[in-house]
Amino acid sequence: MGGAAAMGLGLAMAQPERRVLVITGDGEMLMGLGAMTTIGAQRPDNLAVVVCDNERYGETGMQLTHTAGSVDLPAMALAAGFESAASVSSDNEFKAALPAIRNAEGPGFWSIKIKAEGNPIGVMPPKDGVTLKDRFRAALLGSA
Repeated sequence: MGGAAAMGLGLAMAQPERRVLVITGDGEMLMGLGAMTTIGAQRPDNLAVVVCDNERYGETGMQLTHTAGSVDLPAMALAAGFESAASVSSDNEFKAALPAIRNAEGPGFWSIKIKAEGNPIGVMPPKDGVTLKDRFRAALLGSA
């Protein structure tokens, strides 16, 4: 946890002709805030970061994150140097934001407020590093 935006930055810089979309959670983003400043400094125009913000740390027991209080992730992204950033809190706002998420020159940041619910199927992602590496590599390059 805490590395999704940094990984997306690396992909965006390695493949500048491709659009890179990072979809992560608020807890994960809060763990990797340093990536915001690096993204802002590097300014890859092909990177979009979308945070699904349920104001909870889902993997550790649904404790409140700081976004449930005064922390404003889009404001932090703008302060870090993102080209654009917005908070989305309704279906209509989400529909309106989709074209920018898909196409706007970046780096762009969107925090999408979602309902806090427990994991409906009770399954957590694997934590085995080799499995995660192999799955990520296959998603990017195809199976060997």
